[in-house]
Amino acid sequence: MTVDPPIRDAATMIVLRDRQTKPSVLMGQRGKSAAFMPGKFVFPGGAVDPNDAAVPTRPMAEICQTRLADRSAISPQAIATAAIRELFEETGQVLGHPAPWSAPPQGWRGFAATGHIPNSAALQFFFRAVTPAGSPRRFDARFLLTDAADLVTDPDDFSGAEDELSHLQWVPLAQAREFDLPFITQVVLAELKAHLPHAGPPESVPFFANDDERLLVHRLGGASPL
Repeated sequence: MTVDPPIRDAATMIVLRDRQTKPSVLMGQRGKSAAFMPGKFVFPGGAVDPNDAAVPTRPMAEICQTRLADRSAISPQAIATAAIRELFEETGQVLGHPAPWSAPPQGWRGFAATGHIPNSAALQFFFRAVTPAGSPRRFDARFLLTDAADLVTDPDDFSGAEDELSHLQWVPLAQAREFDLPFITQVVLAELKAHLPHAGPPESVPFFANDDERLLVHRLGGASPL
């Protein structure tokens, strides 16, 4: 009998560029030998680290914090800063606010060396999904949305990226289906297209729980469950 791996808390960053003209999102390709989603084009993201909860940051909007705390044992701050850390590690892009940071924890020293603390205020909680059973790895992933205009780095410079993602690029929403995407990423992109005319946080956040046969999709902080 196969036992499913434990579900790990994770954070994923959706960076949206040229929202009003030719919207695109920042994506990269996972290695073909990766254990999780090999060869797929994905948003930057990964598991939350213990140190993420103690990192100084400009706070998210209250409505986003409330929704992140719903049915969750991990702090909204940890999720938000994890997404910013993963963005930095996997793309070299900095979503930060200029501030001195004298003693950053392990995993954050490179980010601190840029002269910034994370800017969680630029984030909106947008989507949440748990990896279905049967996968070699399972994550409770929170997708956070930000605008490329809030990056303090050149959005076309990926020279500071680590090697976890290749072919980093801005994928036009109109052409995204031409890429090899995970199913849940396709769902997120469909939600994003519908959300483009709205500047603020979404009316509610879809939550693909994948742990309840009776009710697969919930809505956090808004409409009744689907």
